[in-house]
Amino acid sequence: MRVRLQGIVVTLVALLVFGLGIPLALSIASSLQQKLFLDRLTDTSRFASLAQRPLLDNQLGRLEPELRRYTEVYGVKVVVVNQDGDPVLSSPGGTDARRVDRAAIRVPVNEALAARPPEAGPLLMPWASKPLVLAEPILIDGEVRGAVVTESATDHIRTQLLWQWLLLAACALVAFGLALLVALPVVRWTLRPVRRLDEATGALVASVVSGREAEPVGESGGPPELRQLGRSFDRMAASVSEALAAQRAFVADASHQLRNPLTALKIRLGNLDGQVTDETAAADLEAAQVDAKRLNQILDELLSMARAESAGGELVSEDLAEVIADRVADWSVVGAAREVALESAVDVNGARVLVPPRGLEVVLDALLDNALKFSPSGTSVEVAASVAQDRVTVSVRDHGPGLREDELERAVDRFWRSTAHQNVPGSGLGLAIVTEIVRHSGGEMRLSLPEGGGLRIAMDFPVVER
Repeated sequence: MRVRLQGIVVTLVALLVFGLGIPLALSIASSLQQKLFLDRLTDTSRFASLAQRPLLDNQLGRLEPELRRYTEVYGVKVVVVNQDGDPVLSSPGGTDARRVDRAAIRVPVNEALAARPPEAGPLLMPWASKPLVLAEPILIDGEVRGAVVTESATDHIRTQLLWQWLLLAACALVAFGLALLVALPVVRWTLRPVRRLDEATGALVASVVSGREAEPVGESGGPPELRQLGRSFDRMAASVSEALAAQRAFVADASHQLRNPLTALKIRLGNLDGQVTDETAAADLEAAQVDAKRLNQILDELLSMARAESAGGELVSEDLAEVIADRVADWSVVGAAREVALESAVDVNGARVLVPPRGLEVVLDALLDNALKFSPSGTSVEVAASVAQDRVTVSVRDHGPGLREDELERAVDRFWRSTAHQNVPGSGLGLAIVTEIVRHSGGEMRLSLPEGGGLRIAMDFPVVER
């Protein structure tokens, strides 16, 4: 945004500076041309007046010293032509008959013989090399008897115009630079609150994920409207953080406080074993014990979810291979009881990852429990880990019924259960807990359907040490 706004400001400043500079440059050229035109027009009119009597008396030789002196002093060539356009008198080195035939001179002569006043002609430019040719009619008793033609070199005036244009260009560049020196800091000052808001938005997202308190934007300067927006953002961020903190505290407190009554209920139900003789009541007692056990599992997983969400930035370094070997060894007993083999292929070269305390164990326990739960007897669960550059990939793959393609994205939602697995024990929080822990660790989790059936869950973690 700053680049775009600075580009707009630079464009506007350039249009303003050069939009004013170009008309001013043309005005300077017009002014110098007009000055030269009026100066030469005055001299040409004077010679036309002086030539009236000599031309009438056919004694133009009396005018020759005047023309010679004028040409020597000013370097302007002068020629007197008769009614037919033929030269009858010229200053030394002046225009001869052959030059009169040239279009640039013939046109002014014809216009003068037609009693038209001379014109300045096209605008003078530094690169135009044509001389200034003026022709003034010689009027005797209201009749045109000839014309006086002056041919003036424009080298001096074009050089003067070029220098003035260069000075104007230098002033325009200086003005452009000064405008930028003023405009760019103003742009930065204007966008400083926007940048702080962008940073604060990213910090707010991170705080929502990690459970840390969001840093306020504060008074970061800028226009009053943006400062007010920053204050409104701080109030919103504080409200969001408080609401999330209250929600997490409620889940954690509710999970913790319900454990004691639930434990007491399980004890009371256990004490009723063997005391209920009625078959219907005994069946109800057994169902109540199953529901109490399931409720206890849900509370445990809710507490784990609350701990995962509030783990914040407390990360510890753990040896990946060691943790995987430990969890595979423990869950191999469960797998053997269900006739499911646990296989591991770990090649991480001593890589260590940063995770919340015991986070890696919780992740592997949830994934292995989920894999063993859905794996039929006689199959296997594969745990693999490999390192590629600065990332390590850990995956758990089973050979169970798996999921449909459209269910992969929803599988990590809280309390979600596939319609095909509604009778399988569980609360639907396992993958949600894994997702939170992986996210806190700076990793990513992916679900896929490998060839041969089953489900593969892969996690990428950044490697911190080898």
